[in-house]
Amino acid sequence: MTTRRRERFIVGHLAWLLVSLVALSALGALTYELYFVVGLIGFLVVVELTAPLSVTPAWRRRLRWIVLLGLLVFGYVVVKRVLTILPPGVF
Repeated sequence: MTTRRRERFIVGHLAWLLVSLVALSALGALTYELYFVVGLIGFLVVVELTAPLSVTPAWRRRLRWIVLLGLLVFGYVVVKRVLTILPPGVF
């Protein structure tokens, strides 16, 4: 039972990454930062859609650390983008 859910989680996330890679390439907007952000959004969606109702397996509890790391990197990307938008004298 757990293995099927884990496989569904992995397949769902890999499908999201592949579709987002193709879509960003087709739109001509493929950058590492944007691909990471879209991948993180997909990861969070897949985590929520595959969440069990009653018992949380150990592998799902470890996903919290991956989510935390992803959100920290996302914060770094946002700060970096904001600093490039601001005029040079502001900061």
